[in-house]
Amino acid sequence: MNTLPLGDHAELGPLEPWQAQEFLAHIDRARVSVDPWIPWATLTTDLDSATATLQRYADRLAQDTGRIHGIRLDGTLVGGVMFTRFDSASGVCEIGCWLERAGEGRGLVTRACRVLIDWAFQDRGMSRVEWWVASGNTRSIEVARRLGMTRDGVLRQRFPYRGVRQDSEVWSVLATEWPPAGDASGAGVRAELDRLMGVFTGAFTNTGGTRPDLGAIRDIFIPEGRIISNVGDEPVIHDIDGFIEPRRKMLTDGTLTEFSEWEVAERTEIFGSIAHRFSEYRKSGYHHGEWFEGSGHKTTQFVRTPAGWRMSSLAWDDAPASVSG
Repeated sequence: MNTLPLGDHAELGPLEPWQAQEFLAHIDRARVSVDPWIPWATLTTDLDSATATLQRYADRLAQDTGRIHGIRLDGTLVGGVMFTRFDSASGVCEIGCWLERAGEGRGLVTRACRVLIDWAFQDRGMSRVEWWVASGNTRSIEVARRLGMTRDGVLRQRFPYRGVRQDSEVWSVLATEWPPAGDASGAGVRAELDRLMGVFTGAFTNTGGTRPDLGAIRDIFIPEGRIISNVGDEPVIHDIDGFIEPRRKMLTDGTLTEFSEWEVAERTEIFGSIAHRFSEYRKSGYHHGEWFEGSGHKTTQFVRTPAGWRMSSLAWDDAPASVSG
């Protein structure tokens, strides 16, 4: 599988042992979010161990029992997807993923996983793709949901991690359940809607010194689009510029710091050239120096235009935020 574009200035390509230095630097950046869930991240601590990790996957690739691919955003490695197991004789494989914070909120992992699953079903004739995940890894579980997988069951206290035994969930999707390639109402459109939602949520991120990219919202909405807050007693309706400017100020003047927002569940319906998405999301950061965590729901409408799919309206309602000193 060669390097493939994922959209949003991102691409998917193989990871090989000669790239160990780049891989190690990326894992060091990602360790805080990856280490609890990816066993080899715990073991990848220097150049030798990073090379050994990639060599194991190179050996699996040579034996047709696994493979690993990196996700690069603007040329920088920010995550990846892999077949941890690939058994062509039984027609069953297992897919996994990881991502550092710089790549979050853009739908990159979901799009990359769709590429690998398409290849497994359509090119290799696999029957079943599995997703094994620790029960506490909620972000990974939500990716499985977005991929249309079914939770087959929970294996209680299946493995130890730092002295605590963890439950494993098993999710899967079958070849008969996967949308065919070129299905305009299926995987291709869903991937684009995932991308648009990822751009929207990612536009607010200012973690780790990152500057928010609120201007990207203009690119994903039609010019006449509306964004509606239904948090208070009555709706507040914004045009695009009216929505962006006060949020740009809060995210750059110190009011909101280390802020990020991400989608954790969604239900999308596509009807020809229009689509609707109902989302659950979470957010966290510091507001005037106080840490907070919040959640809520969004309803988003999309239309297909000559320039491609765009958002036409979005409305949201927040659940009460929790604040800790």
